[in-house]
Amino acid sequence: MGKQLYFECASGISGDMAVAALLDLGAPEAQLQETLATLPITEAYEIRISRVKKSGLDTCDFDVILPKDLDTHDHDMAYLYGHLQEKNTAHEHHTHRGPKEIAAIFDASAMTTGAKETAHRILDILTDAEAKAHGIARNQVHFHEVGAVDSIVDIAAFAICFDALCRKYAVKDCIVKEITEGCGTVRCQHGILPIPVPAVVNIAAAGGLRLHMTQVAGELVTPTGAAIAAAVKTKDQLPASCQIEAVGLGAGKRVYETAGFLRVFLLDD
Repeated sequence: MGKQLYFECASGISGDMAVAALLDLGAPEAQLQETLATLPITEAYEIRISRVKKSGLDTCDFDVILPKDLDTHDHDMAYLYGHLQEKNTAHEHHTHRGPKEIAAIFDASAMTTGAKETAHRILDILTDAEAKAHGIARNQVHFHEVGAVDSIVDIAAFAICFDALCRKYAVKDCIVKEITEGCGTVRCQHGILPIPVPAVVNIAAAGGLRLHMTQVAGELVTPTGAAIAAAVKTKDQLPASCQIEAVGLGAGKRVYETAGFLRVFLLDD
């Protein structure tokens, strides 16, 4: 009984999509901005929250804007899939942080206890997945994309919004029925990897996430998105009947043959 959040991942899930959906659902933007400002991150970045159209629908967009030299190309389709057209051997060099360094950033912030717990849970899931993928111990993991500023901010922002909504509506459960994934290959800091990438596979296996594999060319599920879903999921089935109280739409940045947004419903059964 009580309020539930339903994450409908028909177009996959990523960190920025999840944050945007919760903001659209009513998470307090001012509180988010104020709390993010307390993260002890030395690199420069800005937060932009706006409205964009996806499949003709009005959606919320959450964007972490980085200086050019810090850009991880996470939303750059030419970088992610340029290897399918031509050979590209260029390597990017970014700050690599370990889980202890990232955890310390969360702990030193003004995030609530609940938000810190969620952020740590997401980070732990990612750490376990990366350790398994590379066959190393947890304390040897050094993140690339996840260690970048935008991913740290995505995790913290989601945890802040999630905690605020759960407290506001006394949310009892989070439902993630399945997550739609694409196919093919994608470029990352480790090279060219098959989709779903190994970290997503490991998170899905350990967290009991159901992946709906499709023929959509591209990576619909990022490791951060998968870790968020695994961290909050308490159920994988909708109630027999329920009342929809609100819905939030979070825009994705990448362009694929899908609707391109994540929907999060606030349900009352």
